[in-house]
Amino acid sequence: MKTPLIATLAAVLVAGATALTGAVPAQAATGRAAHPLDAVDFSGTVALSNCSGSLVRMPGSVGSDPGLVLTNGHCLETGMPGPGQVIVNQPSSRTFTLLDGSANEVATLNATKVVYSAMTDTDVTIYQLDSSYDTIQAQTGISPLTVSADHPVQGTDIRVVSGYWKRTYSCSIDGFAYQLKEADWTFKDSVRYTSGCDVIGGTSGSPVVDANTGQVVAVNNTINENGETCTLDNPCEVDQSGAVTVHQGIGYAQETYVIPACFSAGNTFDLTLPGCTLARP
Repeated sequence: MKTPLIATLAAVLVAGATALTGAVPAQAATGRAAHPLDAVDFSGTVALSNCSGSLVRMPGSVGSDPGLVLTNGHCLETGMPGPGQVIVNQPSSRTFTLLDGSANEVATLNATKVVYSAMTDTDVTIYQLDSSYDTIQAQTGISPLTVSADHPVQGTDIRVVSGYWKRTYSCSIDGFAYQLKEADWTFKDSVRYTSGCDVIGGTSGSPVVDANTGQVVAVNNTINENGETCTLDNPCEVDQSGAVTVHQGIGYAQETYVIPACFSAGNTFDLTLPGCTLARP
């Protein structure tokens, strides 16, 4: 995790959290229109104090709903959640720098709470903002990225868009890891990149965007740096029979299609909703 899951991992442990800050008619928060290949830009991405992230909406979100920011669990300002630890509805005053399509800084967004954070099965933190999508769009012209409710597909062209580094990585989905183990953490059904997405520290939490639809299909989180097996910064894959595989220099992301099922009207988060499979406290 040292690159995404850990360089920023290390940064989280050393630096802890920094506080940062910062709307459209109350119909649907339409999010981004479909992107032709290579048209993915920085619009809607955010920079954290030590990580990357994105302003996101669920498929059913509307413009009057409070905005959401998606990043990694290991980017949480209070420190990385331990194995089995799940954080829900924790107050937060963290801030995020919102970027436009050309990576210009256009606003500071303010969190009111951590809606959900965990490094169990997945590696995500979701923040709720004090502004609606409508307000953000009216002030900046920026609309949110939509989190796809569909499982990602092998072979899909993707872009990993880092608001922290203002850099985009291009590759495709090579396949999926049944389990991805890194130090004490275990992630399930992780996206494996082809070699083009050689992500580095600070790209943690970047949205992984389907280059054809413009929708978020995963959140970037780690890479095997040195060829070690299942150690910090060196995740390994474990298949259903328990066989371990190491892919040095290959990066991974955590799927996000499971997240929309945990949100109801008004961007209300509820782990008890039918179909919500995120780990519970």
